Amino acid sequence: MSDSRQRVLVVEDSATMRGFVTATLESGGPFTVTQAESGFHALKILPRGRYDLIITDINMPDINGLELVRFIRDSEQHKTTPLLIISTDGREADRDRGLKLGANGYLTKPFEPQQLLDIVRGLLHLG
Repeated sequence: MSDSRQRVLVVEDSATMRGFVTATLESGGPFTVTQAESGFHALKILPRGRYDLIITDINMPDINGLELVRFIRDSEQHKTTPLLIISTDGREADRDRGLKLGANGYLTKPFEPQQLLDIVRGLLHLG
């Protein structure tokens, strides 16, 4: 079993939700979290590193999460990186659209910390 930490990028415009997701991950597993407060900020960060998982909100003021998913799936560096969308919008059409664009999972806010950890562990194939 490897002791290496999984690198996660959390893209979320709400500082409260960004902090909640970061604290949940850092306390619940071998995760190192990088935060981006917007889709635009994420686009600046992504070329600088490798991430094992990207978590993004949909509703953000500049580049929304669906546009970000499309960009990531079109990039050579991150096209196979697992992507999780978190959103207050639980409509099935939005969920389906996100998954069709290439997201690997969709979690509706609000959610319990354990729900997030279970999905993240599953996406990263961690026991």
